[in-house]
Formats: sequence, structure tokens, C-alpha cells
Amino acid sequence: MLKKIRTIAASVVLTVMTLLFLDFTGVLHPWFGWLANIQLVPAILAVNVIALIFLVLLTFFFGRIYCSAICPLGIVQDGISNISGRRKGYKDRFRFSKAVSWLRYSIFALFVVALLVGASVIVSLLDPYAGFGRIASDLLAPIYRTGNNILASLSESLNSYVFYSVDVWIKSKVTLIVAVLTVEVVGVLAWLHGRTYCNTICPVGTLLGFISRFSFYKPAFDATKCTECGMCEKGCKASCLDSAHKAIDYSRCVNCFNCIESCKFGAVNFVQAYGKTKESHPEVADGSSGVARRNALTIAWGILAARTLKAQQISLVNLDGGLAELQDKKVPVRKMSVVCPGAKGLDNFTKNCSACQLCVSSCPNNVLRPSSDLATLMQPEMSFERGYCRPECVECSLVCPTNSIQKITPQEKTAISIGHVVWIRDNCVVVRDKLQCNSCQRRCPTEAISLVVDPELDGKLKIPAIDNGKCTGCGACEYYCPARPFSAIFVEGNVRHHTI
Repeated sequence: MLKKIRTIAASVVLTVMTLLFLDFTGVLHPWFGWLANIQLVPAILAVNVIALIFLVLLTFFFGRIYCSAICPLGIVQDGISNISGRRKGYKDRFRFSKAVSWLRYSIFALFVVALLVGASVIVSLLDPYAGFGRIASDLLAPIYRTGNNILASLSESLNSYVFYSVDVWIKSKVTLIVAVLTVEVVGVLAWLHGRTYCNTICPVGTLLGFISRFSFYKPAFDATKCTECGMCEKGCKASCLDSAHKAIDYSRCVNCFNCIESCKFGAVNFVQAYGKTKESHPEVADGSSGVARRNALTIAWGILAARTLKAQQISLVNLDGGLAELQDKKVPVRKMSVVCPGAKGLDNFTKNCSACQLCVSSCPNNVLRPSSDLATLMQPEMSFERGYCRPECVECSLVCPTNSIQKITPQEKTAISIGHVVWIRDNCVVVRDKLQCNSCQRRCPTEAISLVVDPELDGKLKIPAIDNGKCTGCGACEYYCPARPFSAIFVEGNVRHHTI
């Protein structure tokens, strides 16, 4: 019964978490966004005390339930392992193995240092939630959106508009490659060895493993009922159960309850740990000294206290009056990245973002895409070739689980300047083609752009004059600029956001 409950709960969580990254309508997050907020690394980065206390207490009372029923990447591993186990000869492939302690603690130490110094790239690569986010956003979302577009075409032919078409495009080749590599590493390890990734590489698993040693309820042997058949050990996907010595390494046990289900004699049960004798449920050592474990646990508590193979691309042929094909816009070279309103500024955003891609997946304006710069690798940044940041949209601030983008209202957003406008004279169609254009001035929602007579153009044509004191950096001028392939006007990010 325990395994069935765990399997149902994990299936629901995985389904909902995946839909959070696939949903481009924004209707799911108000209901289920809390599942992203209780992921451990985002909770640490956001200093979400309530979520942290919940996860610590959950682990202290029931062991690593988080890894088996809440962490989406952990649940994916279980699914892959279960499929592998159905093959002939693979059902009983697990055996007890000692923990690779030096690797576990080395990766965990690296994770701790990265957190403390703000090395967001390392934190993002090691965060299991962010890893799952990249898989869902870069590998699953294009398939999901393509299916949606097929349904939209079919419904439109029936004069129904229940579905509508959305863009399908590669937002970042780097993030796509990282997502593919994550699938390969995690998938192969889970296919062959079950929960090896969780118990050897994942710093979240190591951290919660410290606490689960002292959990109040845990699987344990009843020596009087054990027949030493070894079936419990063969079913342990964490390879942490030693049936010969009737011992369990609780730091690696993810409470999948396979051992309890495998035992036909009731010799393994989920019982109260304290008040029992050592012989009733001994714990195997993982090769580390008690002092090292205590020190690592101290470090763990310190952290808690401190804090897109190419996807199918649907291209719409842009025609100018049906006569001339327009070039696609190219991304300008920005000296400073533009980040979301609510981020306060680039430094604050970079230190706290785990690059989970939830805001990128949720952006309805196609403005956000993962960065390719090494310092901010895979973290979202704004670019305006496919849309602009509409004043009424605050979706990114609503979905961010790390609080790197703080929640703001549309009213507050209209007063936040995230960038300033730069005009490139040689790119402007007024100068280049001697044609009057007022696109940037007409589209600017804050009236930060006006047109003035240019003496160099015989006083007949007007060019844009920019008042950056009124500019919010929304990118409407850049998006609507008719110049190709580079816009004549583009947004540079502000180091620190300010009100106007």
C-alpha cells in the first residue's frame, strides 16, 4: 500500500510539474505553482523559510520522501528504471553497493561553494529541478506546441478557435545541448543502476541524506521473520540495502518501498526508528567518519540558513504587401543584458536565478530566451525579435520560484526602467532609404520617442529623438522597427533597474 500511495503521488506531481513548463496559457500556475516553490534549491535561493522548514521536517520524520515523490527528476529516474526492469533478466538487477562517499561529498562541497560565491552556472547544472526544467522546456515543449498547432489548424478548418497557433523555435542551442546531455547521463544511469544519480551526483540527495539518517520513520528489518532470500536487496533501486547483514544505508534510501513490497515474509517494514534496538534495524556506514558526517551536516544547515537535434520550427513567411519577402531580424550585440522587471538588476538576478526555464516557458510574448554568455549561462534574458515586453504582462514575476524575479503588478511594472534605447543612425530607413518612418515613435507606450527634423536630410525628413528618462526598456520600438536584418533602434539593459 505504501508503494502504491507513493507511486500515485509521484505520478501526479510529475504530470503537474511537466504541464507547468508546457502550459503557454498561464492558467495552471495560479493553482499548482506552489510545487515549484517547494523544490529545495529554489527554496534556498529564495530564502523561502516556510518551504525549507517543511522539507526538513518531512525528511526528518519520513526520510527522503522529497526525492521519491516531489523531485521531478527523481521521479523520472524511477520511471526509466521501472521500464528497464521489465526487460528479461533485468528485474532483479540491483545489488548492494557501498556509497562512493568521496564523490558525493566533493560534488556537494562544490555546490556549497558555488552557492556562497554566486556561481550560478554550477548551481544550475547541479540543481535537479533546473535540470528537469531544461528537459521539459527545450525537449518536450516544442513537441507539445507542435501538437497544439496541428489541433489549431484542424479546429480552424472547422471554424472553431478553441486552439490557437504559437511559435515553435529553438530558444538556445546551448540549453538544448545541456538538456540532451542531462537526459543521456540521468537516463543511462537510471536504466542501468536505478538511483545512482540521486545518491552519487545530486547535491540535494546528499543534503537530504544527512537528515534522513535521523528520520523518525524508516524501513527496517525484523530479523525474526527474515529468511535471507535476498529479494529485498534485488528490488532496492538505491542499492543501499544489504540483506546479508540486514542493514540499510539510510543516507541513500529514497523510501521507494520496493523492499517492503518485495518481501513476502513481512521482514521489512516502515517503522518507528527511535526506541528500537540497534539489532532491529542496523544502519551500514557509507565509508565516511562520524566527524566528517557531522561537519557535512553542519555545512548543510549553514546553506539552509544563508540562503533547445533541432526542434521543428514553424516559420511564417513574412511578406510586404505580398510582394517582397522580409528578412528575419538578428539579435543586436548588447553591452548589457536586459532582464525582467522585478529582477532589480543584473547582479541581483544572476546571483539568485537557477536557470530552471520556467519563466522562459511561460513568457507569452516570446521575449525571454536562455543566455549563451558564460557568466549568465542558460539564465533568461530579453531580446525583442519576436515580440516586446507588454506593459500589462507580469507572468515571469508570478512563476519564478527563486524570487530572483520578484512579484510585481502591471501598475508597478509601468514605472520600472529595465533598459534604455540606443539609435543606430546608419541602420535607420529614414537615413538609409530616405523614407519617412514613425514606427518607433508611434509604438512607444511611454512617449519616450519623438521625431525631430534632421538638418542633414535637407530638413524634410524627421529622425527619432529619445528621452531615456521616460524609457522603460520594453523593446516595442526595437520589435516594430522595419529595418532589417538589424533594427535601427535597440534596448541596452540597465545594470540597476530604477523607477521613472
